[in-house]
Amino acid sequence: MIPFPLTWLYVPGDRPHVVAKALACGADVVVIDLEDAVAPDRKAYGRTATAELLSEPHAARIHVRVNALDGPWAADDLRAVAALPGVSGLRLPKVTSAGEVVRVAEETGLALYALLESALAIERAHAIASAHPSLRGVSLGEADLRADLGVRDDAGLDWCRSRVVVAARAAGLAPPPQSVHPDIRDLEGLAASCAHGRDLGFLGRAAIHPRQLPVIERAYLPTDQEIEEAETIVKAATEEQGALALPDGRFVDAAVVAAAQRTLALAHRT
Repeated sequence: MIPFPLTWLYVPGDRPHVVAKALACGADVVVIDLEDAVAPDRKAYGRTATAELLSEPHAARIHVRVNALDGPWAADDLRAVAALPGVSGLRLPKVTSAGEVVRVAEETGLALYALLESALAIERAHAIASAHPSLRGVSLGEADLRADLGVRDDAGLDWCRSRVVVAARAAGLAPPPQSVHPDIRDLEGLAASCAHGRDLGFLGRAAIHPRQLPVIERAYLPTDQEIEEAETIVKAATEEQGALALPDGRFVDAAVVAAAQRTLALAHRT
Protein backbone atom coordinates (compact mmCIF):
# COMPACT_ATOMS: atom_id res chain seq x y z
CA MET A 1 0.00 0.00 0.00
CA ILE A 2 1.37 3.41 -0.97
CA PRO A 3 1.80 5.42 2.26
CA PHE A 4 1.40 8.80 0.55
CA PRO A 5 -1.41 8.59 -2.04
CA LEU A 6 -1.23 11.45 -4.52
CA THR A 7 -3.88 10.52 -7.08
CA TRP A 8 -7.52 9.73 -6.37
CA LEU A 9 -9.41 8.80 -9.54
CA TYR A 10 -13.20 9.07 -9.51
CA VAL A 11 -15.15 6.68 -11.75
CA PRO A 12 -18.95 6.25 -12.10
CA GLY A 13 -20.32 3.25 -10.26
CA ASP A 14 -22.90 2.48 -12.93
CA ARG A 15 -20.22 1.89 -15.58
CA PRO A 16 -18.35 -1.25 -14.43
CA HIS A 17 -16.31 -1.45 -17.65
CA VAL A 18 -14.93 2.04 -16.90
CA VAL A 19 -14.19 1.00 -13.32
CA ALA A 20 -12.28 -2.03 -14.59
CA LYS A 21 -10.12 0.20 -16.80
CA ALA A 22 -9.55 2.63 -13.92
CA LEU A 23 -8.21 -0.15 -11.72
CA ALA A 24 -5.41 -0.69 -14.24
CA CYS A 25 -4.50 2.96 -14.88
CA GLY A 26 -2.09 3.49 -12.00
CA ALA A 27 -4.09 5.75 -9.67
CA ASP A 28 -3.11 5.42 -6.02
CA VAL A 29 -6.79 5.26 -5.04
CA VAL A 30 -9.77 4.48 -7.27
CA VAL A 31 -12.98 6.05 -5.99
CA ILE A 32 -16.14 4.38 -7.26
CA ASP A 33 -18.72 7.15 -7.26
CA LEU A 34 -22.33 6.39 -6.45
CA GLU A 35 -23.21 10.05 -5.97
CA ASP A 36 -22.70 12.85 -8.51
CA ALA A 37 -21.59 10.60 -11.38
CA VAL A 38 -24.72 8.40 -11.28
CA ALA A 39 -28.15 9.58 -12.43
CA PRO A 40 -31.08 9.02 -10.03
CA ASP A 41 -32.64 6.33 -12.21
CA ARG A 42 -29.37 4.37 -12.22
CA LYS A 43 -28.58 4.53 -8.50
CA ALA A 44 -29.81 0.99 -7.82
CA TYR A 45 -27.86 -0.44 -10.75
CA GLY A 46 -24.71 1.42 -9.76
CA ARG A 47 -24.98 0.10 -6.23
CA THR A 48 -25.50 -3.49 -7.42
CA ALA A 49 -22.68 -3.32 -9.97
CA THR A 50 -20.31 -1.95 -7.35
CA ALA A 51 -21.26 -4.63 -4.84
CA GLU A 52 -20.57 -7.34 -7.43
CA LEU A 53 -17.22 -5.85 -8.37
CA LEU A 54 -16.07 -5.55 -4.76
CA SER A 55 -17.32 -8.93 -3.56
CA GLU A 56 -13.71 -10.16 -3.71
CA PRO A 57 -10.54 -8.51 -2.38
CA HIS A 58 -8.60 -6.31 -4.79
CA ALA A 59 -4.93 -5.43 -4.93
CA ALA A 60 -5.86 -1.82 -5.70
CA ARG A 61 -6.96 0.58 -3.01
CA ILE A 62 -10.65 1.17 -3.71
CA HIS A 63 -12.94 3.65 -2.01
CA VAL A 64 -16.65 4.14 -2.57
CA ARG A 65 -18.31 7.54 -2.47
CA VAL A 66 -21.82 6.93 -1.20
CA ASN A 67 -24.70 9.32 -1.66
CA ALA A 68 -25.36 12.21 0.71
CA LEU A 69 -26.11 10.92 4.19
CA ASP A 70 -29.33 12.93 4.53
CA GLY A 71 -30.70 11.75 1.17
CA PRO A 72 -32.80 8.77 0.07
CA TRP A 73 -29.99 6.53 -1.21
CA ALA A 74 -27.26 6.60 1.45
CA ALA A 75 -28.72 3.95 3.74
CA ASP A 76 -28.96 1.44 0.88
CA ASP A 77 -25.44 2.35 -0.27
CA LEU A 78 -23.99 1.71 3.17
CA ARG A 79 -25.79 -1.61 3.56
CA ALA A 80 -24.63 -2.74 0.13
CA VAL A 81 -20.94 -1.90 0.31
CA ALA A 82 -19.82 -1.56 3.93
CA ALA A 83 -19.02 -5.25 4.46
CA LEU A 84 -17.53 -5.96 1.03
CA PRO A 85 -13.93 -7.29 1.08
CA GLY A 86 -12.90 -5.11 -1.87
CA VAL A 87 -13.70 -1.82 -0.11
CA SER A 88 -10.86 -0.10 1.72
CA GLY A 89 -12.63 3.18 2.52
CA LEU A 90 -15.84 5.18 2.27
CA ARG A 91 -16.02 8.76 1.09
CA LEU A 92 -18.88 10.68 2.65
CA PRO A 93 -20.16 13.64 0.64
CA LYS A 94 -21.72 16.81 1.99
CA VAL A 95 -20.80 16.14 5.63
CA THR A 96 -21.90 18.99 7.91
CA SER A 97 -21.45 17.59 11.42
CA ALA A 98 -19.25 15.37 13.54
CA GLY A 99 -22.32 13.32 14.43
CA GLU A 100 -22.71 12.12 10.86
CA VAL A 101 -19.17 10.79 10.88
CA VAL A 102 -19.65 9.06 14.23
CA ARG A 103 -22.85 7.38 13.07
CA VAL A 104 -21.30 5.94 9.89
CA ALA A 105 -18.14 4.92 11.75
CA GLU A 106 -20.16 2.95 14.28
CA GLU A 107 -22.30 1.37 11.56
CA THR A 108 -19.50 0.31 9.22
CA GLY A 109 -16.14 0.16 11.01
CA LEU A 110 -14.47 1.25 7.77
CA ALA A 111 -11.93 3.98 7.15
CA LEU A 112 -13.87 7.16 6.38
CA TYR A 113 -13.09 10.31 4.40
CA ALA A 114 -15.35 13.34 4.77
CA LEU A 115 -16.03 15.82 1.99
CA LEU A 116 -16.73 19.37 3.15
CA GLU A 117 -18.94 21.06 0.57
CA SER A 118 -20.79 23.89 2.32
CA ALA A 119 -20.21 26.97 4.41
CA LEU A 120 -21.50 25.13 7.49
CA ALA A 121 -19.04 22.30 6.93
CA ILE A 122 -16.14 24.76 6.68
CA GLU A 123 -17.20 26.40 9.94
CA ARG A 124 -17.20 22.98 11.62
CA ALA A 125 -14.09 21.67 9.86
CA HIS A 126 -12.03 20.79 12.93
CA ALA A 127 -14.96 19.21 14.76
CA ILE A 128 -15.60 17.00 11.75
CA ALA A 129 -11.92 16.20 11.25
CA SER A 130 -11.56 15.08 14.87
CA ALA A 131 -14.95 13.33 15.15
CA HIS A 132 -13.83 9.69 15.28
CA PRO A 133 -10.65 7.57 14.96
CA SER A 134 -12.11 5.93 11.84
CA LEU A 135 -11.99 9.25 10.01
CA ARG A 136 -8.74 9.17 8.06
CA GLY A 137 -9.07 12.31 5.97
CA VAL A 138 -11.06 15.37 4.99
CA SER A 139 -11.16 17.28 1.73
CA LEU A 140 -13.20 19.88 -0.11
CA GLY A 141 -15.96 19.45 -2.63
CA GLU A 142 -15.31 22.72 -4.40
CA ALA A 143 -18.14 22.71 -6.95
CA ASP A 144 -20.85 22.59 -4.28
CA LEU A 145 -18.90 24.90 -1.99
CA ARG A 146 -18.46 27.46 -4.75
CA ALA A 147 -22.21 27.44 -5.39
CA ASP A 148 -23.05 27.70 -1.69
CA LEU A 149 -20.76 30.69 -1.20
CA GLY A 150 -21.52 32.41 -4.49
CA VAL A 151 -17.81 32.57 -5.25
CA ARG A 152 -17.04 33.77 -8.77
CA ASP A 153 -13.24 33.77 -8.81
CA ASP A 154 -11.13 30.76 -7.94
CA ALA A 155 -9.10 32.76 -5.44
CA GLY A 156 -12.27 33.23 -3.44
CA LEU A 157 -11.94 29.65 -2.21
CA ASP A 158 -8.40 30.01 -0.88
CA TRP A 159 -9.49 30.79 2.68
CA CYS A 160 -11.65 27.66 2.73
CA ARG A 161 -8.79 25.64 1.30
CA SER A 162 -6.43 26.82 4.01
CA ARG A 163 -9.11 26.18 6.62
CA VAL A 164 -9.46 22.52 5.66
CA VAL A 165 -5.66 22.06 5.54
CA VAL A 166 -5.35 23.51 9.05
CA ALA A 167 -8.28 21.47 10.36
CA ALA A 168 -6.82 18.23 9.00
CA ARG A 169 -3.40 18.82 10.46
CA ALA A 170 -4.80 20.01 13.80
CA ALA A 171 -6.76 16.76 14.01
CA GLY A 172 -3.65 14.70 13.26
CA LEU A 173 -4.81 13.71 9.78
CA ALA A 174 -2.79 13.63 6.57
CA PRO A 175 -2.80 16.79 4.46
CA PRO A 176 -5.95 16.77 2.32
CA PRO A 177 -5.92 16.20 -1.42
CA GLN A 178 -7.18 18.95 -3.70
CA SER A 179 -10.61 18.88 -5.26
CA VAL A 180 -10.94 17.93 -8.93
CA HIS A 181 -9.92 20.14 -11.83
CA PRO A 182 -13.05 19.83 -14.02
CA ASP A 183 -11.51 20.56 -17.44
CA ILE A 184 -9.82 17.33 -18.45
CA ARG A 185 -8.24 18.96 -21.54
CA ASP A 186 -6.60 21.80 -19.61
CA LEU A 187 -3.48 20.02 -18.37
CA GLU A 188 -1.48 23.24 -18.20
CA GLY A 189 -4.13 24.80 -15.99
CA LEU A 190 -4.21 21.65 -13.90
CA ALA A 191 -0.46 21.82 -13.33
CA ALA A 192 -0.65 25.48 -12.30
CA SER A 193 -3.54 24.78 -9.97
CA CYS A 194 -1.67 21.86 -8.40
CA ALA A 195 1.35 24.08 -7.80
CA HIS A 196 -0.89 26.56 -6.02
CA GLY A 197 -2.50 23.78 -4.01
CA ARG A 198 0.88 22.48 -2.94
CA ASP A 199 1.80 25.98 -1.76
CA LEU A 200 -1.36 25.95 0.38
CA GLY A 201 -0.45 22.66 2.03
CA PHE A 202 -2.46 20.11 0.05
CA LEU A 203 -1.01 16.71 -0.81
CA GLY A 204 -2.20 15.12 -4.05
CA ARG A 205 -5.43 15.62 -5.90
CA ALA A 206 -8.67 13.99 -7.02
CA ALA A 207 -8.99 13.36 -10.76
CA ILE A 208 -11.81 12.55 -13.15
CA HIS A 209 -9.74 11.26 -16.09
CA PRO A 210 -6.57 9.11 -16.27
CA ARG A 211 -4.77 11.76 -18.35
CA GLN A 212 -4.75 14.00 -15.27
CA LEU A 213 -2.86 11.49 -13.12
CA PRO A 214 0.74 12.05 -14.29
CA VAL A 215 0.29 15.84 -14.10
CA ILE A 216 -0.87 15.59 -10.49
CA GLU A 217 1.89 13.19 -9.53
CA ARG A 218 4.60 15.37 -11.07
CA ALA A 219 3.26 18.44 -9.29
CA TYR A 220 3.26 16.83 -5.88
CA LEU A 221 6.41 14.72 -5.93
CA PRO A 222 9.51 16.50 -4.63
CA THR A 223 11.85 17.93 -7.25
CA ASP A 224 15.47 16.80 -7.50
CA GLN A 225 16.53 20.02 -5.80
CA GLU A 226 14.08 19.50 -2.95
CA ILE A 227 15.31 15.94 -2.46
CA GLU A 228 18.94 17.08 -2.43
CA GLU A 229 18.19 19.80 0.10
CA ALA A 230 16.26 17.35 2.29
CA GLU A 231 19.13 14.86 2.18
CA THR A 232 21.55 17.60 3.24
CA ILE A 233 19.35 18.57 6.18
CA VAL A 234 18.79 15.00 7.37
CA LYS A 235 22.48 14.17 7.06
CA ALA A 236 23.45 17.26 9.05
CA ALA A 237 20.88 16.40 11.71
CA THR A 238 22.37 12.94 12.21
CA GLU A 239 25.76 14.49 12.85
CA GLU A 240 24.64 17.18 15.27
CA GLN A 241 22.36 17.42 18.29
CA GLY A 242 19.81 20.19 18.64
CA ALA A 243 19.69 23.26 16.40
CA LEU A 244 22.31 23.55 13.68
CA ALA A 245 23.37 25.70 10.75
CA LEU A 246 23.90 24.37 7.25
CA PRO A 247 26.97 25.30 5.18
CA ASP A 248 24.92 27.94 3.34
CA GLY A 249 24.05 29.64 6.64
CA ARG A 250 20.48 28.47 6.99
CA PHE A 251 19.35 27.72 10.53
CA VAL A 252 17.80 24.27 10.98
CA ASP A 253 15.70 23.09 13.91
CA ALA A 254 13.69 19.97 14.67
CA ALA A 255 10.67 21.13 12.64
CA VAL A 256 12.81 21.69 9.56
CA VAL A 257 14.38 18.25 9.97
CA ALA A 258 10.95 16.65 10.28
CA ALA A 259 9.83 18.39 7.08
CA ALA A 260 12.95 17.13 5.29
CA GLN A 261 12.25 13.59 6.46
CA ARG A 262 8.69 13.86 5.10
CA THR A 263 10.07 15.03 1.77
CA LEU A 264 12.34 12.01 1.52
CA ALA A 265 9.56 9.65 2.56
CA LEU A 266 7.34 11.11 -0.15
CA ALA A 267 10.13 10.83 -2.73
CA HIS A 268 10.53 7.15 -1.92
CA ARG A 269 6.85 6.42 -1.28
CA THR A 270 6.69 3.34 -3.52
